[in-house]
Amino acid sequence: MSSTDTGRTAAAPPPPGGVLWSLAGDVRGLLMLPAALTLQVAHPAVGAGVDEHSVFRTDPWGRGERSLRSLQLWVYGGEAAAEEGRRLRRMHRTIQGTDTRGRRYHALEPANYAWVHATGFPVYRHATRYLVRPLTGEQERALYREWLQVGRVLGIHDRDMPRTVEEFWPYYRGILADEIERTAVVEDLISVDGPVPPPDRGPRVLRLLARVLWPLLFPPLARFRRFLTVGLMPPDAREAIGLEWTDAQERRLRRFCGIVRRVVPVLPERLRYLPLARDARAAWRAAGRVKGPAVGGTAG
Repeated sequence: MSSTDTGRTAAAPPPPGGVLWSLAGDVRGLLMLPAALTLQVAHPAVGAGVDEHSVFRTDPWGRGERSLRSLQLWVYGGEAAAEEGRRLRRMHRTIQGTDTRGRRYHALEPANYAWVHATGFPVYRHATRYLVRPLTGEQERALYREWLQVGRVLGIHDRDMPRTVEEFWPYYRGILADEIERTAVVEDLISVDGPVPPPDRGPRVLRLLARVLWPLLFPPLARFRRFLTVGLMPPDAREAIGLEWTDAQERRLRRFCGIVRRVVPVLPERLRYLPLARDARAAWRAAGRVKGPAVGGTAG
């Protein structure tokens, strides 16, 4: 049966050597995630679902670790990618309620689920300009094709996603104009003084040290998190949410990203890529594949 018969194509991850293969596992991707997450929860239905059903306030480190592993599986998981997509849909089946505008929502309603997925593309496109290098027109189209494939891994029907980059931008601008707002969860994610527990992951010695030093460490870390969240968000999304950004902040962001852009490409692979990406890349090379196209010096 063809994809046109079912509304979706085979749930295979995007191809090795592609744009996402280069970007998603690079440690610079960690700097992009807060902007994408904040843009997701600026949608009233998504924000309400996270506000009412997520453990991000009580278990932020565990929630972050699970989300990062899930994202990596979508791209580098091979056969495990489709199962991860099914697991996420099972997990979201019971998430429903009323959003800030008094509308009933369900997490798996196509418009809501598709928006959560869609936010990754504009954030990747924008943040890559700062942290890696601006994408060429062909790379941008390839990134969108691969992001559509990730959508299929997540179980999103083709009919619920814009099919081309040209179709994406009117859809995106429409959501920004009609839906996006500064939700309670957005406020939590950009807060510099909200209660966040010290890290509970990693070696015991580091966890104990972090617990002792957390009152000193958290304030500058919170300010830096907000700085990157707002700075690496596309300007039109930033404006739609109502987040201020000054010329001075823009200059600081460019200086910081310039350093990152020079340092990360010279790191050894074990420091430059996250574990799932590193293992997948090693297996791909062992299978005799050639390197894929580079994105700003990020070889496939």
